[in-house]
Amino acid sequence: MTVHFIGAGPGAPDLLTLRGRDLIAACPVCLYAGSLVPEAVLGHCPAGARVINTAPMDLDAIMAEIAKAHAADQDVARLHSGDMSVWSAMGEQIRRLKEMGIAYTVTPGVPSFAAAAATIGAELTLPGVAQSVVLTRTPGRASSMPEGETLTAFGATGATLAIHLSIQNLARVTADLIPHYGPDCPVAVIWRASWPDERVVRATLATLEGAMPDGISRTALILVGPALAASDFDESRLYAADYDRRYRPQSATSPWADWSERDD
Repeated sequence: MTVHFIGAGPGAPDLLTLRGRDLIAACPVCLYAGSLVPEAVLGHCPAGARVINTAPMDLDAIMAEIAKAHAADQDVARLHSGDMSVWSAMGEQIRRLKEMGIAYTVTPGVPSFAAAAATIGAELTLPGVAQSVVLTRTPGRASSMPEGETLTAFGATGATLAIHLSIQNLARVTADLIPHYGPDCPVAVIWRASWPDERVVRATLATLEGAMPDGISRTALILVGPALAASDFDESRLYAADYDRRYRPQSATSPWADWSERDD
């Protein structure tokens, strides 16, 4: 018996990996985070599967369901929204599984920040503008922030910031970031990225609070950084005509010259 942690993606049911789909279809038990995982994803469950919404459950109750499946030798598809590598509470479940001697696998999913960037048609890393993306959040009831992991610290880098779980804390976001990015720095708030009712708010750090309409709640992601509106940026050397690379050697003396003649 194995518990398969599966990233169900940001919301659109077709933003699910083939591996994730096939694992869901093969598991007689499915535990899913019903507050964020779209019901259409559950359509991949096999007929007769035991499908359980974990939104109202605590960790002990979730692990009790897994223990029940383990006793019956039934594989479990454990669905989380987005990708489980950030803010998924997968770590604490895996710790319990190890204590219980239950095998598990992890299948990644499309993360919300990637879906948000796709919605606004943005590359978050542009040559000469930003070459890093910081995934972070502000302190909340569920989790505090470790010392040193602050918006001011990340803002000092000038990187593109993808700020999760912070839409109710805009005053702090703008106050912490304006000293580093300036009041005119572009911001995009994407609510329910990839869902049919997704909404986008474009603003600057100075105008963000006033630009927010009613109804934008916890499932919104805040993107901040010059890359969101930059047009005067360098072209990547990757596709430059004179760039010497393995698959496009520029001369017979190129260290990559022999590679162009090889099949491996």
